[in-house]
Amino acid sequence: MPRFQIMPAEVRFYDWFEKSAANLVEAARVLRHLVDALGNRDEVARRVRQLNEAEHRGDFIVHEIFDLLHGTFITPLDRDQIQRIATSLDDVMDRMEAAGDVFLLYKIDHATPEAIRLAEITLACAEQINLAMPLLREKSKLPIVREHMIEVNRLENEADAILRNALAALVERPDQIFDLIRWKEAYGLLEEATDRAEDVADVLNGIVLENS
Repeated sequence: MPRFQIMPAEVRFYDWFEKSAANLVEAARVLRHLVDALGNRDEVARRVRQLNEAEHRGDFIVHEIFDLLHGTFITPLDRDQIQRIATSLDDVMDRMEAAGDVFLLYKIDHATPEAIRLAEITLACAEQINLAMPLLREKSKLPIVREHMIEVNRLENEADAILRNALAALVERPDQIFDLIRWKEAYGLLEEATDRAEDVADVLNGIVLENS
């Protein structure tokens, strides 16, 4: 149902959403470089520190959004939608940071084609979200938001298939149990990042449908 209001809605939510999405892209690029650097422990450690910093920035943004929500009477979106955008973006960040930690802690010393592609997909999802987020400000641009989110859905499906194939290949080498353990966790976290990106897409798609 369209909203009719006298007081203007608080538009700073959009500012924070855009900052969060931009931070997500930066972190996803770091993760992509981290995968390329596997085998160079010092470089991997440096990239993990960058992921930690990005995650801290993301936490700060979430806190600012929730503080703003607490003090705002007129919101531009439903309160539940605002909360879900903030938390789902943060969830993507958390999975990326966790993946970086696994690469470092398990001393994974080489990149596989599957890890490279999953990192690429994670970055592509973040880029699509980042492109869509500013479009929320204008109702006329909401259909373009949906186009970006359809692409996120497609990318997540590709990540699912890559994970299945990667795990199937791992279990064919039962003598390499340590590789099975560490790669299963690394692949899983990379794929989970795309799952959480799809959660963002679901929220934004809901906003588009409600306002179309």
